[in-house]
Amino acid sequence: MTNMNSREAAQAVAIEVLSFLARDPDRISGFLANAGIGPDRLRDVAREPGFLAAVLDYLLADEPLLLMFSEDSGISARSVPAARMALGNPDKAF
Repeated sequence: MTNMNSREAAQAVAIEVLSFLARDPDRISGFLANAGIGPDRLRDVAREPGFLAAVLDYLLADEPLLLMFSEDSGISARSVPAARMALGNPDKAF
């Protein structure tokens, strides 16, 4: 995932972050609480514009979590802000 200019690559990074969060009950609970959604709505909300950007925003706000993600996934921590920029500002937040 070296080319973060690609929206598709950025989406792939965000999906990888979401998978990382979902593998640990405490991590996903923290994200859901921050986003103000319940686990029962996650599937529906995941399709909303802005959701993947919000996933990246959440990770970027927590440097220790970002570094843990980078180590776990093998994706450079520097790729995450680049992915966030590639997603831009969605017209509608989830």
